[in-house]
Amino acid sequence: MSFTGFSAPWWFLLLIVVAAVAVGYVLAQRARRKRTMRFSNLALLERVAPKAQGWPRHVPAVLLIVSLILLTVALAGPTAEQKVPRNRATVMLVVDVSLSMEATDVKPTRIKAAQDAATQFAQGLTPGINLGLVSFAGTATVLVAPTTQRQSVVAAIDNLKLAQSTATGEGIFAALQAVQGFSAVVGGAEGPPPARIVLMSDGKQTVPEDLYAPRGAFTAAEEAKKEQVPISTISFGTNHGTVTIDGREVPVDVDDGSLQEVARLSGGDFYQAGSAEQLKEVYQDLGEQIGYELKEADASRPWVVLGTLALIVAAGSALFLGQRLP
Repeated sequence: MSFTGFSAPWWFLLLIVVAAVAVGYVLAQRARRKRTMRFSNLALLERVAPKAQGWPRHVPAVLLIVSLILLTVALAGPTAEQKVPRNRATVMLVVDVSLSMEATDVKPTRIKAAQDAATQFAQGLTPGINLGLVSFAGTATVLVAPTTQRQSVVAAIDNLKLAQSTATGEGIFAALQAVQGFSAVVGGAEGPPPARIVLMSDGKQTVPEDLYAPRGAFTAAEEAKKEQVPISTISFGTNHGTVTIDGREVPVDVDDGSLQEVARLSGGDFYQAGSAEQLKEVYQDLGEQIGYELKEADASRPWVVLGTLALIVAAGSALFLGQRLP
């Protein structure tokens, strides 16, 4: 939490009164000393007047001044940036389930590591966010429409099935359609809730081959930009992964370039994860970004508490040292 400003700074004018009280106290002490020095019989004064307590007698007054300063700051309404859980936002998790996810360069397999990380992401996301799930290979399927019920998303993640081809654009378009449908239902007077797509893929698009085709990934990313739905892309896997297809070993390198471009075209961010642990870190980072936002919030409570405590201590010390309130 960082200190940022005040919502009602005009209350600081009270510090003029506090300063006047402090000056008045100093002047009163000087006047008292002068009256004491004018006392004609000093021997009698020593017998009838209480012994001077030295500097401790000023403690109650100092604490009272400190209390007034702290309470004035509280009245001025200090604010601070605080992490506040988001509500209403929509997140579509789009997972590549092409056959390349069978590669074992990420232990135990890419798909298993992806399922574990996605499950943690779903379970750790702020409860007020609506989360949906899309899987894609040669075609895309909306497995779970946006919902705050995490169990259905987790169950769908556990049951992901692999298939041939990689139609990244179809996955993005399916997610956009789900977002639009959900926003039309829950929009209300505040307008549609903010939305984001989290796209995880381990290979380049194969259907269609042209990324700028009408159903291509780049075209879909541009559409997401128009809809104000940024895409956070995750490139998952390594450059030495292989899978066995029809009895022969086929290399399945990740395609960072196209995923970086999808993120750029949509106004989102690109992440690279070459291991299961890195993927979990990426999802954790995304969870923090998506699940929370920084807002200016009231931060006066600590000042009220400190000011009140200082006032109580001032009163207690005055009674203990001088048998009177300051």
